[in-house]
Amino acid sequence: MTTTLITGANKGLGKETARLLLAAGHTVYVGSRDEARGRATADELGARFVQLDVTDDASVAAALQQIEADGGLDVLVNNAGIALRTGDGGAEALDGPSVLAVFDTNAAGIVRVTEAALPLLRRSANPVVVNVSSALGSFWAVHEPSRPASRFPSIVYGSSKAAVSMITVQYSKAVPEVKFNAVEPGITATELGGGGVENHPGRPAAESAEVVARLATIGPDGPTGTFQEDDGELGW
Repeated sequence: MTTTLITGANKGLGKETARLLLAAGHTVYVGSRDEARGRATADELGARFVQLDVTDDASVAAALQQIEADGGLDVLVNNAGIALRTGDGGAEALDGPSVLAVFDTNAAGIVRVTEAALPLLRRSANPVVVNVSSALGSFWAVHEPSRPASRFPSIVYGSSKAAVSMITVQYSKAVPEVKFNAVEPGITATELGGGGVENHPGRPAAESAEVVARLATIGPDGPTGTFQEDDGELGW
């Protein structure tokens, strides 16, 4: 049995990824800052719940201790992410505290959780880490006129996702016994950045989750150190 932890999994892309991996036979931990929402999602899906705030060292440590006590971990999906906008719901928030909060969740959070998970992953026969990134963090995509990312300014969120991509590459080199890949899930209608799903363009989260689940289910001969999207590899 493959055991998987998904951060930020109480809604949206994380929830739909959990649904797909449960259908694939994984034991899935729904990681969520909010206990009530996380437990409700886990109960709905038939998953396990673990309280996990990726910006809190103690929360991360406790979550991984719980998973270790339950038997271990094979797959980590670093999905938790935020985008912050100004109070009027318009432009991206560019004040210092907002910038730090985005990087703390989107980039530092991946390192926190990965470092806590590595002792467990190293015991797995097929350890896998999937980092949810974005084409907005791809230097190639933001310079390629045919890509939507080239026409959508994203100073903070895009930069934080560029950090995610580099974190993925560096971990793949530093920890070759674990497969690390970044994923671009596509433009997805979620609550990222505020407001309801209906206020955001893009495809349903259930569709975008397919590429995340695909990279979470690779075998021992699967890729590492790559950036993937629906149609294959994406340029860094």
